[in-house]
Amino acid sequence: MRFEWTKKRVAAILAIGVLSAARLSAAATSENARLNEFLDAVFERRLAESPEWESELGRKTERQGRWDDPSDAAAEERIARVGEDLTRLRVEFDREKLDHPSQLSYDLFVYDCELEIANHAFRDHAYVVDQFNGQLSGLLTVLQNNHAIDTIADAEAYVSRLVGIEGVLTELARQLRHRAENGVIPPAFSFPDVIADATAMSSGAPLEGEGENALWSDFREKLAALDAEPSTKVSLAESARLALTGPYRRGFEALLAELRRLQPLAPENRGVWSLPRGEAYYANRIVEHTTLELSAEEVHAIGLSEVARIQEEMRAIQQRAGVEGDLSAFFEFIRTDPDNYYEDSDAGRERFLEDARQQVAEIYDVVGEWFHRVPEAGLEVRRVEPWRENSVSIAFYNSASQDGSRPGVYYANLGDMPSVQKYVFTAITYHESVPGHHFQIALAQELDGLPMLRRFGGYGAYIEGWALYGEKLAREMGFYADPLHDFGRLQNELWRAVRLVLDTGIHAMRWSRERAIAYFRENTPLSEGNIVTEVERYFVNPGQALSYKMGMLEILRLREKARHDLGGAFDIRDFHEVVLGSGSMPLPVLEAEVERYIAAELESGP
Repeated sequence: MRFEWTKKRVAAILAIGVLSAARLSAAATSENARLNEFLDAVFERRLAESPEWESELGRKTERQGRWDDPSDAAAEERIARVGEDLTRLRVEFDREKLDHPSQLSYDLFVYDCELEIANHAFRDHAYVVDQFNGQLSGLLTVLQNNHAIDTIADAEAYVSRLVGIEGVLTELARQLRHRAENGVIPPAFSFPDVIADATAMSSGAPLEGEGENALWSDFREKLAALDAEPSTKVSLAESARLALTGPYRRGFEALLAELRRLQPLAPENRGVWSLPRGEAYYANRIVEHTTLELSAEEVHAIGLSEVARIQEEMRAIQQRAGVEGDLSAFFEFIRTDPDNYYEDSDAGRERFLEDARQQVAEIYDVVGEWFHRVPEAGLEVRRVEPWRENSVSIAFYNSASQDGSRPGVYYANLGDMPSVQKYVFTAITYHESVPGHHFQIALAQELDGLPMLRRFGGYGAYIEGWALYGEKLAREMGFYADPLHDFGRLQNELWRAVRLVLDTGIHAMRWSRERAIAYFRENTPLSEGNIVTEVERYFVNPGQALSYKMGMLEILRLREKARHDLGGAFDIRDFHEVVLGSGSMPLPVLEAEVERYIAAELESGP
């Protein structure tokens, strides 16, 4: 499908955007309000279709004891409603009667619906479970992180979800069988980690195995803090125990049985080119994750160019550090420098968390020089829980609840401390927290006046592009005083440039896992553990790795254009407000918004 997002449309947005607000009529104002009502109604309906999303936003409804329906039938019903929503929008609203913000909402809704319909055509190409995307650990995270127990009804809903996991897992087992019949099986390397994690999630008291099950611990801890009669608490705890030892365990047993059946049938580790309609699927993934219509070959070439440029900057730091030899010698120095690592102990992990919290505090001390606004939502730095360390990336951000009662969280995976490089994680902290994901995502959620779909939606290239831009911005804000930590920042940027090369290499150019690992090892100083984890991530999440660098490059290009065109009138705070002040958007739309800002500044004069 060809999306409506063309240069002609972008030019139209820009032209309309510079119209004087004085020309808006009362009728247009009414039409804007009517559109917002429509979009918010669609948002609420879609939210009601996802009890897990409701919990993530901190909402408690009669659905909080349920799970999202993962079945194919439910997916078909949802995509049919998307088509109906799109038709209603086009029939009931005249885009030309809307003001610029509402036209932007209109166009983003069209873009989202068309992309969702295009993505649905490849629903059966996605792996049902794998070692990276957290399809299983995500269920436990809903309960542990998002399901608060403030009332007896909340506790009963928690138990209901423990019971309901059986239905979710048996459906996933069915989909594994169905997709395998059509040639879609996760790579061989994925199975050991998935099986190990599923086993861990279904082990521990009151089930079999050593230790205590993570959800049993979580439920009892929350129950202990609940204001309820002791007899009621005893009854609830017994209900949770029966749920865990009964339907919860049966669900995991069914899934594990199917995983073990499929494991010997897993193909060689190949990219999605090997799947039915693999080339078309990867083209769809590029659009999904970059919002750009680029070929794999174009992205690959950009990656190679960026790798070469960043390595030149690294050589300059190598000279300052006085490390002789070629760049690979410096990479080896970085990998083996004892000052680059924390102690592999609980004390070392706590030291990491202390350092990360200090970084966050330092950003807030100077933020007013770079931003007009900061989020009201709080931010916490936490270690990834040990029970899901094998199923998540090395770091990630969980957004705050809608009402602000639950803060945003920067999670660091500290399970393998020999892979946690201080120099690299300095930049990762800026990426995942401030001025990266927390500033962008939390601010978007707090944008009053925008439809909910825009406040709580997002585009990978914009979101990840901003976070990678945030790593570089932290340097401009005065951080990375130690050149080796600045090298770590470049290492992170190089890492994202290598992703462009490897993701396209794996999925379009048929690179093997071993070739991808070798390229990574030769061109970056990442630890061996992180390299393997990264490469295996690309295999099971095609295209996602492209979003970071493509988004960052576009934000930097637009900033330089604004700086050039505006000269002395350029204010970095204004630019950041333009980028963040309307929520997430596809990169071509961001370009149009920056062009509109430049035009308005030039028109207003000195």
